[in-house]
Amino acid sequence: MDEILPPKPGQKLARGVARLLSTLGHAPLLEFVPTGGLRVDVISVSPKGEIWVVECKSSRADFASDRKWQGYLDWCDRFFWAVDTGFPDELLPEESGLIRADAWGAELLRMAPEAKLAAARRAKILRDIARVAAGRLQALTDPMGISGAAY
Repeated sequence: MDEILPPKPGQKLARGVARLLSTLGHAPLLEFVPTGGLRVDVISVSPKGEIWVVECKSSRADFASDRKWQGYLDWCDRFFWAVDTGFPDELLPEESGLIRADAWGAELLRMAPEAKLAAARRAKILRDIARVAAGRLQALTDPMGISGAAY
């Protein structure tokens, strides 16, 4: 039997972010790969069909070591940082959104500016989100039923 490990700090933030986004009518998906070499902490589809990406940072060192976050901008309409109450907000770029989070919830402090995705990119990402989400749901109901799929 697989051992259940406690969530890491960034995973706790992602859970709180997902709870917030759900209250806003979004459909959040955690740990999503939009393209090779990138893995976003939270991607979400808003009720209007906007794609939001939220990158969760649990510490100054976690933020400083992230060299990929600007690549996420090509895969969303709005980009946010999610941090806890002890994070030094002044480190974060002002041209992105800000969410204060913990394991139990989150609060949207600064709305991210909109940078609309191109139609073809939007169609691809929505298809990919749907396929990954459906695959994860299927794996919950029939863990032995999917062969070779990575969800």
